Amino acid sequence: MSRPSLDIVLCDARQGEPVLKPFRLLLSNDELPTVGLALLKAGIAKGPNDPILSRKGCFGVFGKRKEWDSPLYPGDRLELYSALLIDPKTVRRKKANQNQDAKFQAAAAKRKARRL
Repeated sequence: MSRPSLDIVLCDARQGEPVLKPFRLLLSNDELPTVGLALLKAGIAKGPNDPILSRKGCFGVFGKRKEWDSPLYPGDRLELYSALLIDPKTVRRKKANQNQDAKFQAAAAKRKARRL
């Protein structure tokens, strides 16, 4: 009897351009196909607390962040994400401050124009 298997696609975008590789996840009779199991069998991680994948949101399925024990289905694309280069919260704060500065400068110019 053949072992049950699940065909998925691994997309590794941790270094530069994303690399797509087909992967067959071989399962034993009592194993459920999960994200963590696929990462273990692909040799990417050694466990849920592996430092390679320790940061939050470093893997997902079809662009959605998933947990270690999330189920996988045939044809899923398991994606490995690179770390963020710029913190989105900092960028939003900086942009808001720039807009605020522009408002203050416009108000100051209006006041100055009234005095003339």
